[in-house]
Amino acid sequence: MMTENRISSSNHVGNSMSNQTKGDVDKTVEDIGWKSKLKIPPKDRRIKTSDVTDTRGNEFEEFCLKRELLMGIFEKGWEKPSPIQEASIPIALSGKDVLARAKNGTGKTGAYCIPVLEQVDPKKDAIQALIVVPTRELALQTSQICIELAKHTDIRVMVTTGGTNLRDDIMRIYQNVQVIIATPGRMIDLMDKQVAKMDQCRMLVLDEADKLLSQDFKGMLDMVISRLPKERQILLFSATFPLSVKQFMEKHLREPYEINLMEELTLKGVTQYYAFVQERQKVHCLNTLFSKLQINQSIIFCNSTQRVELLAKKITELGYCCYYIHARMAQAHRNRVFHDFRAGLCRNLVCSDLFTRGIDVQAVNVVINFDFPRMAETYLHRIGRSGRFGHLGIAINLITYEDRFALHRIEQELGTEIKPIPKVIDPALYVSRPDEDDSAEK
Repeated sequence: MMTENRISSSNHVGNSMSNQTKGDVDKTVEDIGWKSKLKIPPKDRRIKTSDVTDTRGNEFEEFCLKRELLMGIFEKGWEKPSPIQEASIPIALSGKDVLARAKNGTGKTGAYCIPVLEQVDPKKDAIQALIVVPTRELALQTSQICIELAKHTDIRVMVTTGGTNLRDDIMRIYQNVQVIIATPGRMIDLMDKQVAKMDQCRMLVLDEADKLLSQDFKGMLDMVISRLPKERQILLFSATFPLSVKQFMEKHLREPYEINLMEELTLKGVTQYYAFVQERQKVHCLNTLFSKLQINQSIIFCNSTQRVELLAKKITELGYCCYYIHARMAQAHRNRVFHDFRAGLCRNLVCSDLFTRGIDVQAVNVVINFDFPRMAETYLHRIGRSGRFGHLGIAINLITYEDRFALHRIEQELGTEIKPIPKVIDPALYVSRPDEDDSAEK
């Protein structure tokens, strides 16, 4: 009888061991096959420039990220890290402060969102990371990327900007968010009202830091930082590095790891042209460009909000679909225009310099400076709306007699060449074609 019991109990042990082994095998199979279950968008086969392809060959898996975060990264269509992501993600994950200079349109948002989401604890109901950006549109765009990357995690992300209902934002914060993307003024309002409790916020990201530290925001970042814990990590991203950024870095960053991928300032995929015109010829010249160019989507810049509206009206009268956006519009209207243009519902957008900071519309292949800017920095950010993430694009500048000195000065300051516009622009410079081996694969 005892023997039988022993045999049956040993069988029971054997069964439980085999069940355990089977469970391990199932888990291993699941571990191997998790990628195959993802809803990955079609591969982007457009030619890319070395701005995003000149990498060390790292994979996202090499950064030891959480599985749930990797799932969000791959479902976003991000195949491999770009140079700025390769350089900054591992350093940010180590907890060090980072000062990064990289061109617009090379993957900066991913370079800070990924380490932020990796380090946030979804089980802790407290604000753990704050991302500050200078414009409402950039805040919306950054939050969208953050939410998409975090969709397989339990991390709660919130965006808050001026121009929206403060009471709604207060209600949302009380639902326990862990990551906030904000413009500076609104964030200070929430802190002042004791709604946004920052005592556990140990990560601060400043995107477009040169703009955040300009006169437009007059010391707001110092006010934000004064509310954070003493032990904190700051990730600072800026395409340009004026004195204000240097002074801020020396005051608030602790032995930051410096990354500079700005040997040249303009994107390699953007070819720049100028056309000499008289002011009264500009609309006619624009009409000619519309009829001759293969525009996927275009952004047209003016130097004042009044001229934005006047030009948009003229373009519509010429028979072309055209939206416009500027800072004096109601926020809800701005959001609708931004959303619809990104969704491809209209081909042309006329705007003021509100739209030069970090706005990422992948389909834009033509930027036109209807009015030429005075500052090299403004020019750099405007033309950077084309040729996003290493793709090809053109920038065309309509130059009057009064603009000629500004043109030469900006060329020298940026170390770039703006060429006279040819009679025919080679489509290969701005019309993307899939790689030739695409058809072979099919």
